[in-house]
Amino acid sequence: FQSFPSIGKEKNFVFLSKKIEPSSVLETAPLFDGLKKELVWRKFPGPTFTESYCWPPVAWGCDVVAISQQGNDPLLYIPPVLTLLQLKNDYQALPNMSGVSLILCPGWKKAQLVFDLLKTYGKGCRRLHPMLIILGQKKEAASQVEIQGCEVAVTTPYNLLRLLEHNTGFLCRLCHLVLDEIEVLFSDTTEQVFAILDCYKKATAQAQGDLPHQIIAVGTQWNKHITPLIKKFMNDPHVVITVIEEAAIFGNVQQVMQPCMNSNRTAELLKILDFTQNLQKVLVFADSVSEVEMIHKALKSNSVVSLKKHKESKCNDKCVLERWRRMHSSGTSAVLVLTDDCLQSLGIRDATCVIHFSFPSPGVFGQRLQSMSDNFCTGIKDSAVDQEHTKAKSVILLTENSSCHALGILHYLKRAEAEIPEEFYDLTARVLESEENEKSSRPLCASLKTFGICRNRTECPDRHQINLSIDTAENITDEMIETPERVTILPLLIVHATNYFGRIVKKQKDQYTVLAKEMNDYFKVSGHRISVNTVEKSVFYGLHEGASCHRVQVVDTPAKDEENICKVTIKYVDEGRTSQVNSDQLLHLPAKFQSLPPQAVEIVVCRVKPIDNEVEWNPKVTDHINHKIKGKLHHAKVVHTLGRTVWVDPMVGVTSLPMMKMWINEYNIRSEILSTGLGTDNPEHVGEIQKLCRQIAVLDHAQSLEHFTEEDTAGLEEASSPQDTSIQENSAESYNSSMFLDVLFLDDVVQVKEAEDSIVHQQKSCHPQIKWLQDKMTVTLKVQILRAADTKCEFSREKVAFSAYSEGKFYVADLELYQSVIAEQSTCVIKDTEAVILLVKENKGAWCKLLKNKNVHVSLDFEHWEESEDERPFTVG
Repeated sequence: FQSFPSIGKEKNFVFLSKKIEPSSVLETAPLFDGLKKELVWRKFPGPTFTESYCWPPVAWGCDVVAISQQGNDPLLYIPPVLTLLQLKNDYQALPNMSGVSLILCPGWKKAQLVFDLLKTYGKGCRRLHPMLIILGQKKEAASQVEIQGCEVAVTTPYNLLRLLEHNTGFLCRLCHLVLDEIEVLFSDTTEQVFAILDCYKKATAQAQGDLPHQIIAVGTQWNKHITPLIKKFMNDPHVVITVIEEAAIFGNVQQVMQPCMNSNRTAELLKILDFTQNLQKVLVFADSVSEVEMIHKALKSNSVVSLKKHKESKCNDKCVLERWRRMHSSGTSAVLVLTDDCLQSLGIRDATCVIHFSFPSPGVFGQRLQSMSDNFCTGIKDSAVDQEHTKAKSVILLTENSSCHALGILHYLKRAEAEIPEEFYDLTARVLESEENEKSSRPLCASLKTFGICRNRTECPDRHQINLSIDTAENITDEMIETPERVTILPLLIVHATNYFGRIVKKQKDQYTVLAKEMNDYFKVSGHRISVNTVEKSVFYGLHEGASCHRVQVVDTPAKDEENICKVTIKYVDEGRTSQVNSDQLLHLPAKFQSLPPQAVEIVVCRVKPIDNEVEWNPKVTDHINHKIKGKLHHAKVVHTLGRTVWVDPMVGVTSLPMMKMWINEYNIRSEILSTGLGTDNPEHVGEIQKLCRQIAVLDHAQSLEHFTEEDTAGLEEASSPQDTSIQENSAESYNSSMFLDVLFLDDVVQVKEAEDSIVHQQKSCHPQIKWLQDKMTVTLKVQILRAADTKCEFSREKVAFSAYSEGKFYVADLELYQSVIAEQSTCVIKDTEAVILLVKENKGAWCKLLKNKNVHVSLDFEHWEESEDERPFTVG
């Protein structure tokens, strides 16, 4: 290794497998002049410490592995790679005398960043043709990619493999392969990366002419797969590591975790020293002066010769070092007990064993390991800890009090392939639980809501558990979701492809529509537009924008300027979007306009996620969905609610034909996303949301549809796809307006033209959920209602009318039967959790359905249904 003074802001440590003279000044850096001018013009501050060591070997055309805290910065490799591409003489064997560089990134977002940087800094080069390759899963996409003339391609492992299926010759022109964020590539796409490397190796073996071939791997952490990358695919690479902890892994430092009780650490230390006779330069790190004195005294009383050093020591650094080295040269184990603040001044680099008597924080852990850096191995080993080549050892004493920095150390030890005791896993599990509890005031994780999973909970700042005081503080009212199987949604703010904010529009007299008209009429009068003098947080105000008025709530109030005006952050409570306005634009909002609860709800479309394990939607998908759905009416089925968030599946764009009282299904949002090739199925989504909410009583509007099969859902989506646009007709209605009827919400696609049952007392009552089953003689209806009171059940030959009160709500079911019953013999029995209605059939035999008209609240009781072989197909309503 080599250690040099710091250049820039990075630490003054570098580990090199081969000597490199750093290029610390841009003027002398191995870059072509045009690029240097571009960097200067853009006020480039570098080269940084790591860049000063990475740029030279990359510019020489050598294979390079660079691990640094700056390892996710593309400028670690872009300038020297662009320099190489200017050297036409190196690529004379190629048709256009131009080499091809391929930059492999872990995801579309990083690929986009690299592509943008190439366009920026490529302006100082001769004609450069960078290309961003994001294909998606459409089969025809790869065949449409034209890479002729492309000199730098940027893509991801999955996209490259899809391209190679149709263009195997692409790698034959490849001269420079860059693996960006190597630790992420190897942890998330190990198989894909090695498949690409195998293809590249075969292509280089078959390449004609004397072409340069180079592999560059950069990242922030060492990964165990880098070893086979170096041994199998690289040619004597330059390894540059500027992070001490990562150099220790490459340098084969043996990491040992020793569990013990806090009160028994001294005894454990003595045992460790008994087994380290061949490791004669030992440092024991303690976290206080008193602890150093205690350890030193204990070692002395057990006949272990040792030195001590802390800030109150009388002996200076030079004296301690001389005595420590004399002990070693005399053949005696040299043991030095010290505090971390003494290490830098001592400058020890040749220790062979470090014992962490006090549990290390991530900050001091690297400093302690650096004291052994002279004994880091420089060769490539078959594993992280090759005992035959181990010259340095790090021993951590794990006690019941070691929770403070346990997670960071655990992740490091895993990467170092150390043996980890069960006690440490138990400790870190408790730490994770504690850290999650500390996030209780944070918002619920957006990824968890959107996809049902958060892939990095330890790093995610948001909450992953339900907090009743936050998540159920503002619930969606029952009036907003009268019939969960078919609500009308107006998306107004598109966060991304499957997450929106908008309103649920009522089918009859929409309260917000009435309110908005009244507000517009009110604020048209100039005397009613009264500006607010003092703006208060969380208070509702009016905002006049063009021809519209909005209800807004102040969420942030910064300091005012000299004119007593400030920029305030507001939330449009009926739309969900936020904005900044001048405080003098806010108007006094009369109380009559504040009585209606905020109408904005968060909408999540279920069962679809980005391809290739991406964590964010590609902007192409979001832009497509934004253009298609914003401000347009949609029909949706609510499958779950939590607070003011609704999960819907499916959600369909519709067009109204009011004169004919029809709705035309134009598209299914989930199908639209899948059709882009950039989305894929996410079958676990709804189940994960329900699992998240199982500890609280959350309205689960999918309960009555729990028996849906995957085949049912697939059939429904097929029926509503743009290729098979359906038109539904409404039957006689109890009110003079068209109904929001959609094929997606019918249980049997064959019955799509059957109309729904008339809605009885829609504004004043609720319809109970009903399950039914039959035999040849009778039909049984199970009305799902808790502790029914004032129950009425009236029978006629072709009709059943049921009503009851339950928990403050009035329930009504007016059912027009498909076939006749004997009214006098039919009965109704009230139980604690349901009402059981027994209908005696007028004619024996099986009914193909229960009702003349479709009713979304009525479904088959599949748990108790027994179908005979001669029964005909039936519908659930």
